[in-house]
Amino acid sequence: MIKFTFFKRDGVYYGFEEKGHAGYAESGDDIVCSAVSAMTMLIINAIEVAYASDVEYTIDEDTTDIKVVARGALAEFESDERKRFAISGLIEAYYLQLNDMLEEYYDYLDVSEQED
Repeated sequence: MIKFTFFKRDGVYYGFEEKGHAGYAESGDDIVCSAVSAMTMLIINAIEVAYASDVEYTIDEDTTDIKVVARGALAEFESDERKRFAISGLIEAYYLQLNDMLEEYYDYLDVSEQED
């Protein structure tokens, strides 16, 4: 099971952490893992390139655990309100997509939020 924790501050999404393996199928055939990997890299690349904002991320090569923090979604780190909204909205869209996936893949994903 892949466990996701999304980070929020004052209702604003600014990052997430994913831990574990889906276990849907053998490595190379696991569509749940493939989907999650593709979406995660899309989020990182979109924030860095399309929104020209710093994003801190770590990927543990042994466990594939990932932590992503995009402080540009928070007012104290980014003055451009439109950029903050875009970054937070992208992360929230990922949260919502994963929740949609839970309907079919509930044995393989766990999604939660952490407000700080």
